[in-house]
Amino acid sequence: MLRTVPVPDQRLVDDYLEPAGEEAVERLRTAAEPLKGSRIIHVSSTSFGGGVAELLPTQVALLQDLGIDVSWQLMDGSEEFFTVTKLVHNALQGAGIPWAESMEQTYLDRVASNAARFEDPADFVFVHDPQPLAMLSFLEEWGRRTGKWVWRCHIDLSHPMEQVWSFFGIHAERYDAAVFTMEDFIRPGVWKRIAVIPPSIDPLSPKNVWLEHESVWEILNAYGIDPQRPLVTQVSRFDPWKDPLGVIDAYQLSKERVPDQQLILVGSMAHDDPEAWHYLEQAQEHRREDPDVHILTNLQDVGPVAVNAFQRASTIVLQKSIREGFGLTVAEGMWKERPVIAGNAGGLRLQIEDGTSGFLVDSVEDCADRIAALLLDRDLRATMGHAARERVRERFLSIRELTEYLELLNEL
Repeated sequence: MLRTVPVPDQRLVDDYLEPAGEEAVERLRTAAEPLKGSRIIHVSSTSFGGGVAELLPTQVALLQDLGIDVSWQLMDGSEEFFTVTKLVHNALQGAGIPWAESMEQTYLDRVASNAARFEDPADFVFVHDPQPLAMLSFLEEWGRRTGKWVWRCHIDLSHPMEQVWSFFGIHAERYDAAVFTMEDFIRPGVWKRIAVIPPSIDPLSPKNVWLEHESVWEILNAYGIDPQRPLVTQVSRFDPWKDPLGVIDAYQLSKERVPDQQLILVGSMAHDDPEAWHYLEQAQEHRREDPDVHILTNLQDVGPVAVNAFQRASTIVLQKSIREGFGLTVAEGMWKERPVIAGNAGGLRLQIEDGTSGFLVDSVEDCADRIAALLLDRDLRATMGHAARERVRERFLSIRELTEYLELLNEL
């Protein structure tokens, strides 16, 4: 059997009446009713770090509260496998990589060993991202497929390296349905059923729940951050697509106009992302020993509550991505009524109405100008932050995403 991720039963649907509204909760209950008693399995490559690991604990707990039998299972990887799949991730988002038959074999061998351990019959199986994608191919070949299978692609597939996509597309076409964040990410002519469902945030999670000001200040002081000075924060993996070096450059440019500001770059080091160590080291070198640039990870015990505090204390939240499937940290900052500056890319454009609920930027210079402008204009920050929170309430809370998943399963 694949390893099951334990998810505490700490979420009840009625808990979301206040943040999401009665109408949204009732729609969820209506979608869940025909599926009561059914069995759903989610399969992913890691339970820590990244968007999937953020989304599934809430979704599993809420589905269980709705009377649906749900579990979250992990495939077993290796250093070689995750090195290949990180390259795959980059290639599917548009980078050129040295793709070789030996890499295909490394991928297939590991997925086959996991498929052999998938022994849990289900009515529906959600497979997240490319790492476990080929499991269904092996199960069909062995005559062991049961239920309907859905591939949930969380990454930007708008301009993939075609050689790599052609390999994965063969496996993807076996699925009954695929879910994408945006229509722009859909590859043509592969799936029987396609749904466009943006991700969401859990307003009641430790990362997003309300924190008292005293708790926020205490956490900042513990990490040597001055809570009385302007603070700019980016929360993301250390990854070239998140452009951490560009963030530092924009901060340094804007600091010429607002010299007392501070920058936090914070991210988690996930075991399925071996490349992150390299980009973490690059960021540490690039800050040029500036004491106001704080680079933090889970290795310094930065967890969800600390991230919550950093975002709430921030004058501005950044997500200067070059490619981005969605970027949950944008919705997190917006929910906390922070003005957000984000790269003009992928799912970031779904969240931010440029000039109303945040700013979209195309360069380091644009980003620096927006940072300085917001730091110098308290009224603009307040107006933009209020608009941002309302946009998240309407479109990007977990109740809405889960409802749309259930509506898809009812159609299947």
